[in-house]
Amino acid sequence: MSAQAISSHISAAGTASTAAQTPNHSALKMWVAVVGSTLGAFMAVLNIQIVNASLADIQGAIGAGIDDGGWISTSYLIAEIVVIPLSAWLARIFSVRIYLLTNAVLFLVFSLACAHAANLGQMIVLRAIQGFTGGVLIPMAFTIIITQLPKAKQPVGMALFALSATFAPAIGPTIGGYLTENWGWQYIFYVNLVPGAIMIAMLWASLERAPMQLDLLREGDWPGIITMAIGLGALQTVLEEGNKDDWFGSPFIVRLSVIAAIALSLFLVIELTTKKPLLNLRLLVRRNFGFGILANFLLGIALYGSVFILPLYLARIQGYNSEQIGMVLAWTGLPQLILIPLVPRLMQRFDARYVIAIGFALFAASNFMNVQMTINTAADQLLWPNIVRAVGQALVFAPLSAVATAGIEHENAGSASALFNMMRNLGGAIGIAALQTFVSKREQYHSNILTNSISLFEEATRSRIQKLTSYFLTHGISDLATAQHKAIIAVGARVKQQANIMAFSDTFYLLGIALIVALAATLLLKKPGHLSGGGAH
Repeated sequence: MSAQAISSHISAAGTASTAAQTPNHSALKMWVAVVGSTLGAFMAVLNIQIVNASLADIQGAIGAGIDDGGWISTSYLIAEIVVIPLSAWLARIFSVRIYLLTNAVLFLVFSLACAHAANLGQMIVLRAIQGFTGGVLIPMAFTIIITQLPKAKQPVGMALFALSATFAPAIGPTIGGYLTENWGWQYIFYVNLVPGAIMIAMLWASLERAPMQLDLLREGDWPGIITMAIGLGALQTVLEEGNKDDWFGSPFIVRLSVIAAIALSLFLVIELTTKKPLLNLRLLVRRNFGFGILANFLLGIALYGSVFILPLYLARIQGYNSEQIGMVLAWTGLPQLILIPLVPRLMQRFDARYVIAIGFALFAASNFMNVQMTINTAADQLLWPNIVRAVGQALVFAPLSAVATAGIEHENAGSASALFNMMRNLGGAIGIAALQTFVSKREQYHSNILTNSISLFEEATRSRIQKLTSYFLTHGISDLATAQHKAIIAVGARVKQQANIMAFSDTFYLLGIALIVALAATLLLKKPGHLSGGGAH
């Protein structure tokens, strides 16, 4: 063989080797970006529930009252729900790399700052900025998955994202309760630092550099942005504060409700008539995306609603502290950690719609398992309902996301991500607000029914009061009248306790019904071509 032929052969082999390495290197960077961004989304969602689990300790440390202390959570949620729809547009202006890295760094900075807040005012401002920067991480992770991953790999990406969407809210109270009881409330903010540093390193190494397009600021849908920010901010405040302020009995809530209604109505009109809208709302008329959004909204109600209502029950009825509550809720989270990675395989073998339907059915069943609660319903009795709930949640999110966003064009990916994530968070806010009021009203209803059935003319009532009177007389109370008075108070407290238990049972029934409606919406989804079962990938 001539020297020229040998040289040509070596050159061709080198070119082939380079060509083989380039796709592998590109695929590695792509997955590093996906994992890094979903880690950020996980931390952003975790910081909602992890703080709620420690709210009483934070309030005491910074001198906040019970009512005002709620703004520590509310400020984060308002900022988060406002920034989610803005993220796609801002990412185009500053580039995905600069926008995501900047907000990731700021999220860590303000997490550290929250741990050193000296008073309520400082904490509210710092939590709002933390929520604004953390809120960016949620839709950007979703957008990276549906724009950078090939269609066949998107179910794997959605399974990773499900860890932030469903696993993080479930495990948040466990982590928050443990850190607060054993290390102090500051550590619920310090816990972001190590995974946050890993996230920043992964995003720095994987995201492509791109020029900023600051001229897009002039072309922005500013009327839409302003009306959306005002409308969502007012609505979120109404939902967070309404139950505490007696809803429309409060002039403040009435005014905010009117502002929210007007601003959001204007936002809808602007988005449907402007040439370059902030969000493409016409995506909602597409069958799969529209029904997917509805199911996702109801999932938000049940997901955040159950994470709210179960700790409330355990604290109010069973007297559990935050660490004990966290240990009970761990069983709604830990099984998901095992199951979620298996979901993409199920989506390859079976129709994704059936996987979603089974998931919703199990999630609904877990709530119906709690409708016959008694005073003895505690950690052991809640174990199996929590495990069933964990299995259901694990099966729902990844396939629902994949089916809903199947066929979404690259230019509409940002709008789809914003709408999908915003509606789940909005569902959670509406669900928690509704459940707070529902529990209160049902407790009053059951209390009235039970009180009316108790009479001093009943032998059972007189016997119970007599036994309690005797108990108090033998335990340090010498005055008969005082002992009888305490006995009557004890009977009233037992009635109130039983009314509370019945109200919580009704609440779980309501959550189950919401999930049955979500299941019905799932049955109306069409089968996307690239998600066919039986290994069609």
